[in-house]
Amino acid sequence: PARKPSLSSEILLFDQSTGNLLAFMDGDQITTMRTGAVTALTTQLLQKSDARTYSLIGLGNTARATMLCLLSIIKTPIIVRLFSYKDHTQQFVERFKEFENVTFKIVDSYEELIVDSDVVISCVTAFDAPFAKDEWFKEGALVIPVHTRVFQNCDLFFDKVVTEDKGHIHDFKYYDQFKSLTEVSDILNHRDKGRSSDKERIIAYNIGIALHDIY
Repeated sequence: PARKPSLSSEILLFDQSTGNLLAFMDGDQITTMRTGAVTALTTQLLQKSDARTYSLIGLGNTARATMLCLLSIIKTPIIVRLFSYKDHTQQFVERFKEFENVTFKIVDSYEELIVDSDVVISCVTAFDAPFAKDEWFKEGALVIPVHTRVFQNCDLFFDKVVTEDKGHIHDFKYYDQFKSLTEVSDILNHRDKGRSSDKERIIAYNIGIALHDIY
């Protein structure tokens, strides 16, 4: 909790043939932007066809990277709901004021944030317990908990779970009760079509793969 940023990264690069250390690098910015890019790609792959309302909770560096990547691929008008927290919300709005296709709406409750949202993205580092009721999630909703497992109630009634690596989530409490599970690579390689209809509720657990940072 005392670390700043709370999610930090260092990259060590070795010569494979000799084992000699070649570089010790600060990976904070690389990891942050990779996380934002993966979240944006996941959104692009799995959101419903007419998605227009996006909700963000946790407005630190990861959320900013996510928003930047999203706005690089979304050119149609969208509404972005932000959960009010200290002065972070206004700073976030100010950061993206030059993007004309996004309208920000600040809300004061989790229910306002989630109800009727097409895409819910959580960049909060940690929660103590689940906070979102099942009935808050509309048909067709996509939920992406970037840093937390606090949406585990969704595991029991959402139509599909998507992840980067099944091994990352194999120990999740409700793993054996998922209705459907697929990896992002299967969608990208057309072995799985991902979203089957605009009525499907999907939750995507992209825990993060260090190979993406190196790439």
